[in-house]
Amino acid sequence: MSESERSLNFLEHIIEEDLKNGFPKDQLRFRFPPEPNGYLHVGHASSICLNFGLGLRYNAPVNLRFDDTNPAKEEQEYVDAIKRDVEWLGYEWSTERYASDYFQQLYDWAVFLIKEGKAYVDSQTSEEMATQKGSPTEPGVESPFRDRSVAENLDLFEGMKSGDFEEGKHVLRAKIDMSSSNMLMRDPIMYRVLHKEHHRTNTDWCIYPMYDWTHGESDYIEQVSHSLCTLEFAMHRELYDWFLDQVVKDEKVRPKQREFARRNLSHTVVSKRKLLRLVEEGVVNGWDDPRMPTISGLRRRGFTPESIRNFADTIGIAKRENLIDVSLLEFQVRDHLNKVAPRVMGVLNPLRVVITNYPEGEEEWLDAENNPEDDLAGSRQVPFSREIYIEKEDFREEANKKFFRLKLGKEVRLKNAYIIKAESCTKDENGNIIEVQCTYDPKSKSGSGTEESLRKVKGTLHWVSIEHAIEAEVRLYDRLFTDESPDTHKDKDFMEFINPDSLQVVTGYLEPSLKNAQIEDRVQFQRLGYFCVDPDTSPEKLVFNRTVGLRDSWAKIQQKS
Repeated sequence: MSESERSLNFLEHIIEEDLKNGFPKDQLRFRFPPEPNGYLHVGHASSICLNFGLGLRYNAPVNLRFDDTNPAKEEQEYVDAIKRDVEWLGYEWSTERYASDYFQQLYDWAVFLIKEGKAYVDSQTSEEMATQKGSPTEPGVESPFRDRSVAENLDLFEGMKSGDFEEGKHVLRAKIDMSSSNMLMRDPIMYRVLHKEHHRTNTDWCIYPMYDWTHGESDYIEQVSHSLCTLEFAMHRELYDWFLDQVVKDEKVRPKQREFARRNLSHTVVSKRKLLRLVEEGVVNGWDDPRMPTISGLRRRGFTPESIRNFADTIGIAKRENLIDVSLLEFQVRDHLNKVAPRVMGVLNPLRVVITNYPEGEEEWLDAENNPEDDLAGSRQVPFSREIYIEKEDFREEANKKFFRLKLGKEVRLKNAYIIKAESCTKDENGNIIEVQCTYDPKSKSGSGTEESLRKVKGTLHWVSIEHAIEAEVRLYDRLFTDESPDTHKDKDFMEFINPDSLQVVTGYLEPSLKNAQIEDRVQFQRLGYFCVDPDTSPEKLVFNRTVGLRDSWAKIQQKS
């Protein structure tokens, strides 16, 4: 077996086997079929990367199809957001399709099934139908309306379509097998009455097809060769095939459904229903809140398309569901941003430092490298002056030998600048240190080549010149849930695990090169982490979101395992 064959996932093996058995390569076609009832999340990203990745691998078209069969929950806002997310991830679809494009064809096929004696209008209540459907160990009971005449079924179905009946009065069911071991085959519902305005068809229809009826037939209309679904649809495959059996013609491609496992992400939830609850109850500030696992939330937080695609490639495609530690996703964005994000300086918990032997009123501009990982990134100028900010936690009056930052009587290097020595400090009435007085070595300027500049000191601190610093609102995001799997506790609501410290807002002081930063610009605040300019930014106020810290917790998890 070659290396390339060993790297194939099991779905690619299925496709390769089909090609080997004579399926024409030019008839390969895939689709990504989201329902527009919410924003896409990181779990959808795996499906997007899978389907569009197969399209690229086999040079095959990939449709973006919106399975818009439930007007009660679907909105144009979600359609627009989904298209934006797929494009942002770097993929192009062959054609944009909608299940609603096929409403007439689906209706015509349903009429055909009625005429063939394979579908009927049921007038039981939903409770009665649930009771007569039986259980996994007991067969179902046939509906008293199962043997209605074709003429009566056609008449009632036309009345349903015309809006003659209220919701819940009638449904159209496929006539299959009420004793099937697969409960989905026990006369599944094909159509229900809904007097709701659809985002595309307005009020043209008063009946809407169920997903199981729509799914395979839409794949067939579009001539999708391989319909790839998540594992919860495995039991639906038998019904998918039964519905196709009723309409497929020999000369056309018959879609093949195959399933792969969902990948759940730790410390979050990916159920659209639960994500909607977070939005509606104000736990987060919308679908694109940077704490959300939505693609739009990840984009706003500062994740890159490359990092999400790399994450999807790393976790791969599997047959069993498992929980992926969010640290792996953080590792991927950290790894990518390390290569592409400019290094800048910002202080988020400021402590004033006065360099007493630096001339008052004087300033100088120092050369600073933009990104040591990128030879083409160049450099910039940062201002230096007598008074600067450092992080409060970077100074202690007294500390042990393992503390390599600033302490009284000891030296540190200021990044791109000079070596300074702490001489004294000032405290407020509560004993809190509010200022540190230092001296600097004028001959120790970084990059000057002097003997003093080459002197080794163990600590290097980031800083900003107080006179030149620009203020910014900095939003420090953490994981939304304290539990790694918040929605798997049978006796507790997932909302009980909300992290009360998932967002902290501080005022940061940044070097002036960031004054004209644009929305979605990504930078590394040296020694603090990676940050992104938030859309709330305005000419009057800069807003930054923390994407991820510099600490690589994923590597430690790997070492433990």
